[in-house]
Amino acid sequence: MQWWTLLPPVLAIVIAVWKKEVILALFVAIFSAEFLLHQFHPGLGFIATAERLVSVFDSAGNTRILLFSLLVGALLTLMQKSGGVSAFVQWVANKGLANSPRKVGLLPTFMGMFIFIETNLSVLTSGILARNLFDRFNMSRERLAYIIDSTCAPISVIILLNAWGAYVLSLIGDYSLANSNQVLIGSIGLNFYALITLTLVFYTVLSNRVHGPMKHAENRVREDALEVQEPPTRKRYMLVPLFTMIGGIVFFMWFTGYQALAKTTDAAITFSDGLLNGSGSKAVLWGTLSALLVAYLLLKFQQKLKHKTLVSWGFEGMSKLLGLVTTVMLALALGASMKALGTGDFVAQMVSGNMPIWSITPLIFIAAGVISFTTGTSWGTFGILIPIGIPIAQTMGIPPELILAAILGGGVFGDHCSPISDTTIVSSLAAGCDHLDHVKTQLPYALTAGGATIALYLLASLWF
Repeated sequence: MQWWTLLPPVLAIVIAVWKKEVILALFVAIFSAEFLLHQFHPGLGFIATAERLVSVFDSAGNTRILLFSLLVGALLTLMQKSGGVSAFVQWVANKGLANSPRKVGLLPTFMGMFIFIETNLSVLTSGILARNLFDRFNMSRERLAYIIDSTCAPISVIILLNAWGAYVLSLIGDYSLANSNQVLIGSIGLNFYALITLTLVFYTVLSNRVHGPMKHAENRVREDALEVQEPPTRKRYMLVPLFTMIGGIVFFMWFTGYQALAKTTDAAITFSDGLLNGSGSKAVLWGTLSALLVAYLLLKFQQKLKHKTLVSWGFEGMSKLLGLVTTVMLALALGASMKALGTGDFVAQMVSGNMPIWSITPLIFIAAGVISFTTGTSWGTFGILIPIGIPIAQTMGIPPELILAAILGGGVFGDHCSPISDTTIVSSLAAGCDHLDHVKTQLPYALTAGGATIALYLLASLWF
């Protein structure tokens, strides 16, 4: 392992900040990774870069993510152009449910906390419901993206009754722990990053105060002209497709999980078993397709819109997200290049050397953040670090709950800071803001929570 395995993500960050071009930054990072993998041969590096992009579609899961990212644009446009979103905003305002910035901010916060089954479902639902309400009160879309991104992922590692919990439990089940379930539950109260991040979200919402780059985004939205809203028609044109998407994703999570378990066991399969073992990428794509079909039928036969009009709106919505979908594709390709280069393994090896016992937990948290940041995946980070961290905890007498919490929190921390993370990309999509602006405005909050977490893990290491 060599230090230069960190070069591609560093290049991506520098170019993204310098040129403010995420697509260019990701492409250069992929090329640099392939250049290194092919012994510094520029020609082979260029060819390998093209093939790496093609190989993204070798994975059915990746293809589903890209299709979903396009189709959700069509769905959002149908909801908006039909007047359903305007009708919903008007209804909420008339009922006094969102008559202040504080109430508007609480809507996506609570939605993100209550829909903890699937992260993308939580992010999309919160964003779709709140984006036009934020516009109404001159609150930036970047603030909305921050709220939903910094609520949904932390909740997923605190309320572990979801695929995250099942995945982590499968990883720690390979070690001779007294009780894996107790270790998992015990990590919740020690996941300082997730708890501090949620506290910062509530502070932002309840105080209606923003800081750093977020303040500039708020000032800009007050100066810019508001997005033109369609005349309100019926709120069902938004709510029926939205609830179809929510119900569809939950159903298909159970359905795919049931199918997977039925092939391996003859025992009775409960609804929760199905949910925990379901395919998130299949459920999100199929649920979005179901919602799009319902929206089409509703608008064609109830609002009497022409097929040609609806198809035109759908393609218009997809075209708005082509840049974001390209970013997702490049991020997936870069993640594969990073894995081949061994970036995550290099960072993990740096941490697993001989170090004082009091430094292990903070360094594990930092390593998880760096791996997640450079690879864009918190789940991949868990897969790399849990097999390293749990044995270290057992050998050195550190509570495994503490190490597990540091890995889970660090993975989410890196995710929040990374411009190539899938959750930051989906949050930008759901909120309807520029992806790089979302990363830039969220970063100070994530770094604040991360710094406080490192200090708390130092204290916890001395205490234990």
